[in-house]
Amino acid sequence: MGCRNMNSINEKIARKLKQIRKSKGLSLDQVAELTGVSKAMLGQIERGASNPTVTTLWKIATGLKVSFSSFIEDKDPAVTVVSLSNITPIIEAEGDYKVYPMFPFNQDKQFEIYTVLLGANGRHESEAHGAGVEEYITVMEGELELNIGDQTYTIKEGEAVRFYADKPHVYINRKPKPLRFQNLIYYP
Repeated sequence: MGCRNMNSINEKIARKLKQIRKSKGLSLDQVAELTGVSKAMLGQIERGASNPTVTTLWKIATGLKVSFSSFIEDKDPAVTVVSLSNITPIIEAEGDYKVYPMFPFNQDKQFEIYTVLLGANGRHESEAHGAGVEEYITVMEGELELNIGDQTYTIKEGEAVRFYADKPHVYINRKPKPLRFQNLIYYP
């Protein structure tokens, strides 16, 4: 995959962020206020000079009331076959948390689907999404511990969970092997 793909995803995120910001008639200062991401960081992202983390992209998406994958979506053909090996993941925690956008957000469908890989004994904290946003998670390999507020749920391989994602939530893998799950995010 290498550096070229990473640059192209940063360029795509840069273009999309600028396009979304301008379509909403917002300045960088206004976007910083809405998202909690600094104006300097937003400027770097728009120039393609920064490799934004999953957490930063979620903050921007939530603040601008757009889907996470609106930063990386392309036009949809009639039939799409997706291979994990052809997708450049968004990586965080030194590669311990990888998000593969299998089916990025589509305005007509109101959802997006990801494959998520969480390394052995790994965890990822996700900020609250917008009101009414739901997550549907199916564990493909391993066991997911999901913390939502003060509640903890254990979802085993072959099991699924649905929840309102308008509260902070944490994905935890307590096992010594990687966890893989599908995450469908629905936007009302």
